[in-house]
Amino acid sequence: MAFSLPSIASLNSPLIGQTVSVLREYLPSPAPMLGAIDRRIPVPLKQLAAEAPLNGIFAQAIDDGEFDDFEGRRIRLEVNGGQPGITIGFWAGRLRVIDAPGEATIRGSLTAFRTLAERRQDPDQLFFQRKLVIEGDTELGLGVKNLLDSLEWCLSLRNLLRQ
Repeated sequence: MAFSLPSIASLNSPLIGQTVSVLREYLPSPAPMLGAIDRRIPVPLKQLAAEAPLNGIFAQAIDDGEFDDFEGRRIRLEVNGGQPGITIGFWAGRLRVIDAPGEATIRGSLTAFRTLAERRQDPDQLFFQRKLVIEGDTELGLGVKNLLDSLEWCLSLRNLLRQ
């Protein structure tokens, strides 16, 4: 008996989209599991996994000097509850993942970070709606937010899977 898979076109149907939306709403957050995994991953492995893609995504902006004002500064991105999280700094013309607290912390849900990364909503709205919060050096946090908002970049799961 032959088993046929649905075509790729049918995966973009409204029914699939509605099913995914319902699953996202009612399934428990993956944040606790990701936090447990995050605490067990050594920083050098995080650096290998994150630094090259970050520097690739923002290569043109780095070459153009857009990140120069953030030389030696550290910002932490955290999912609500503190884990998982990552601290990113800018040194010698490269974005770096470091094992240190951030001078500023941007905190929010996984959904809010995904919305921000995929640029599906204005970043200011995410902050005004308190879906993302800046703590610590708010001037640094707002500077990074404004920089990311001014750059032409796109991060989506589809784009990452193509690379």
